[in-house]
Amino acid sequence: MSSTLRFISEYKAKLCKAEDAVAGLPDDSMLIFGTGLAEPQKLLWALASRMRDGNLARLRVFCGPPGFYATDSLCAPDIAPQIERVCQFVGPVERENIRERRVSYLPHQFHQIPRLIEETMDVDLAFTTVSPMDTAGYFTLGTNNDFINAALRCARKVIVEVNEKMPRVHGDAFLHISEVSAIVENHVPLPPVARVEGGPEDAAIAARIAELVPNGATLQVGSGVLPGMVCEALAHHRDLGIHTELLVPGLLDLVRSGAANGVRKTDKPGKHVYTLIFGDADDLALVDDNPDFESHPVTYTNHPSVIARNERMISINAALEVDLTGQVNAESLGGHQFSGAGGQLDFVRGAYDSKDGKSILAFHSTARKGSVSRIVPVLAEGTVVTTPRSDTHYLVTEFGVANLKGKSVKERARAIIELAHPDYREQLHRASRALHLI
Repeated sequence: MSSTLRFISEYKAKLCKAEDAVAGLPDDSMLIFGTGLAEPQKLLWALASRMRDGNLARLRVFCGPPGFYATDSLCAPDIAPQIERVCQFVGPVERENIRERRVSYLPHQFHQIPRLIEETMDVDLAFTTVSPMDTAGYFTLGTNNDFINAALRCARKVIVEVNEKMPRVHGDAFLHISEVSAIVENHVPLPPVARVEGGPEDAAIAARIAELVPNGATLQVGSGVLPGMVCEALAHHRDLGIHTELLVPGLLDLVRSGAANGVRKTDKPGKHVYTLIFGDADDLALVDDNPDFESHPVTYTNHPSVIARNERMISINAALEVDLTGQVNAESLGGHQFSGAGGQLDFVRGAYDSKDGKSILAFHSTARKGSVSRIVPVLAEGTVVTTPRSDTHYLVTEFGVANLKGKSVKERARAIIELAHPDYREQLHRASRALHLI
């Protein structure tokens, strides 16, 4: 029997219904599942149904923020008392869950999560959505590599949900059928992704950031409205590269236009490197079986030493609040976990260590329709420091740009106040004097 026929035979032997695939899972099992566009719809609902039917009393779960499928299935409030759940990132759904103590957040640097899984989590089951098997017996992890790659390697049982809509990807993203315990098929469209337009403040910030990006730079951008507008502002740049945590539609637009070709990258020239994809069907079609794109685990994409291999590395991320010494909060509001650290500090440090690299943290100067300044004298008690002041490089608001590296506390305070909305500058000056900063 040829190897291809043997793999097909093995595939058929492992193919089953989702209900059967999760049927033998005992109480108190530890589960990690793929999130984002890789949430396995059938498997999540099958496991949630077992819990709702009383066939599974208790479960431990580690995952990213629940999305389109997980929110109403395994991460739904009605079965939360049966699940001890820890999350890697906090989105809109998780904010309420954290307030209600249905889930707890794991502080981390993103590149370290796979090690934490291997060393501190005894994983019984891991499942995710994958692209169809090839003739050599390999599936690919499609849109989500991040930490699920590590979970699949160390779990006692691995189940994949095969979806022909999931793009086949290149890089370190392959999973062989010999590593898989069970297979479920579910050929449905991946969760929808909508592009959101920004406002005039976003456009002003994007224009300022574009001026900081040289031709031939390698880019990392975060999620949200602003990254898309930054990418639009970079449309006339040349020979840009991509080494990012999240491959967003704006970066893919730069590839389509030819602005991003990676020819001047110093790590993996010509390759667009990422660990997660967020985009619509057209975006995924561009990546599908395209060797110009490489998917890698977060241990590679987000390790500061790897990031720094790219000369002219530019990282662009968001902040919620900044104090007058340059401490950055990108995670908490009112003492509550609002977002997550994600890969911000990974890229802040990696980009600064890059030759001619820059780390940029961007934010609107105010919030709540101008009633609150995002620049504050000091971060309040209970506020999380995502980026320490010693790591902060460039700060950008709609009112300007400040490079904090090499600046004393006095110089920092003056530069940061100039980024604030004019309505708040005088009171920030008074506060800086009271704090003996100026």
